[in-house]
Amino acid sequence: MRWVFIVFFLVGCCGTDVSYPGHNYLGARYEISPLGEARAPDVDPLIRFDAFDCTTFVETVLADGDLERLNNIRYRDGDIGFLNRNHFIESDWLVNNAGLVENVSSEFGATALRHVAIDKSAWLWRVHGVRADFSPVSVDLEYLPYGAFDGIKINAPMIVLFITDNPEIRDKIGTDLAVVHMGILLPNGMLRHASSVAGRVVDSDFMEYVEQRAKSKTNIGISLVRIK
Repeated sequence: MRWVFIVFFLVGCCGTDVSYPGHNYLGARYEISPLGEARAPDVDPLIRFDAFDCTTFVETVLADGDLERLNNIRYRDGDIGFLNRNHFIESDWLVNNAGLVENVSSEFGATALRHVAIDKSAWLWRVHGVRADFSPVSVDLEYLPYGAFDGIKINAPMIVLFITDNPEIRDKIGTDLAVVHMGILLPNGMLRHASSVAGRVVDSDFMEYVEQRAKSKTNIGISLVRIK
């Protein structure tokens, strides 16, 4: 992610399965925004395997470590550039990767809509000092509220998005935000993700992790995203 947030985390030390995607990155350190365009304003490399944040971990796993695939996931039409990057999961990433993923939350229970208004121009200036003209975008993101499910049974790995409704984020970064964390939910009930609290890529018991997040009133639920 391109912002700082607090995640309540309970490390799951058991259940690691190397047959699922991303196992080769387990233990890699957590680093905020470790990837960039290798030139200003973000001089971080286009790809790396020693450090991840939650988004770059999911992206690298989806790309199977291939640079060209990764660029097509991270950038609109694969056009490498800071302003073309899919910075926002809600309004950029899900839309521009619609051929690869789809939100299927409604298949797992009664959903709600998180209305989120993304002001990319305000965020670029507030957080990065970059001036650019983007019209605000409103998105209704379908999600499963906490308390609406007591377990998720899946047959193949899925992406899980953790949804918040926190006015303090808007005040801090200049825009509303719904998705504050993401990872890969495995059929064995584990969440494989880059954790800021653990400081590395780990497997966590998914439902225990959900229980911890649900203790905060600003954390409202999850979206389940199928990999096509």
